[in-house]
Amino acid sequence: MRRVGIRDVAARAGVSISTVSNALNRPQLVSEALVDRVRQAADQLGYVPLQAARQLRAGRSGLLGMTVINIANPFFAELVAGAEDAASASGLRVLVGNSSDDAAKERDHLELFERVQVEGALVSPFGETGPWLERLRRRGIPVVMVDSVDESGELPSVSLDDVAGGRMAARHLLDIGRRRLAFVGAREAVRQVRERLQGAREAVATVPGTTLEPIWTEQTTSERGIAFGEELADRAPEDRPDGIVTSNDHLAIGVLHGLVSRGVRVPEDVAVVGYDDIEFAAIATVPLTSVRQPSREMGRTAAELLLALISGEGDDVPRHVVYQPELMVRASTVAGSSRTTVGG
Repeated sequence: MRRVGIRDVAARAGVSISTVSNALNRPQLVSEALVDRVRQAADQLGYVPLQAARQLRAGRSGLLGMTVINIANPFFAELVAGAEDAASASGLRVLVGNSSDDAAKERDHLELFERVQVEGALVSPFGETGPWLERLRRRGIPVVMVDSVDESGELPSVSLDDVAGGRMAARHLLDIGRRRLAFVGAREAVRQVRERLQGAREAVATVPGTTLEPIWTEQTTSERGIAFGEELADRAPEDRPDGIVTSNDHLAIGVLHGLVSRGVRVPEDVAVVGYDDIEFAAIATVPLTSVRQPSREMGRTAAELLLALISGEGDDVPRHVVYQPELMVRASTVAGSSRTTVGG
């Protein structure tokens, strides 16, 4: 079936094509009765204005592109929500590409952004994106890094001080007397994870007689966390870490479940700290101590920075915005504790 066009609406309403155009796009130029007549005809025919095509002919897509590592993680969902808040206030929409921890998917999303001529791109990278981001920039599409930093310093960015976050998590465990720490996280090639581990190592280095064991996984799901928790619970108590930092809350909640299911007491035997402070952290079986990132605010700030670049006002805003983490202390590290906020 062919697409219903503006000519069909004009014929159904018994008016000219220009009248249909005015009624749908500039209703102040025609009478209210004509507007109602044209809209009724459009509804009867199922006519949908080709707004995207009009914008493309005018050199605008009306879209911002955004890639995230894994939207199943509430942290990234909140990043997107914040970006959408800022974009919708400017009459734009956000085209989201979920990489699902897959570098090939991430490249496909960036290529799509180029094809549809997004007005700007927000990128939370998983793999090596440098060549693709350069292609976007050559096409005149500005790019802002989100929850990441461009190592060259050329691209604007909005990120968290992850070294401080990792240091804060490990320092908390050390302060409550834990001495055998483990860091459970995604592969070290991911910048955020690498920096969180760096911070944890810095904290451990300040306390003689303490250790830090890195444990790596390609999957950062709660299911994988459960498996890790069970594996750690099966160790002899003297070989088991007494404090665990994870690279995200999904892993942490899984680790909690795996430990408790095998009879390990949290936090008496093992204390656990997560990262992101997602909504479910506070309502876990053992409420989870977590490093908080202001995810929605970060997404909104990144989109506002991108919009400033698009409008040519980028010189008036900071190119690199770094948020500081907070530690939300709960019962997974301090038994019976109500929530306490520890600033960065």
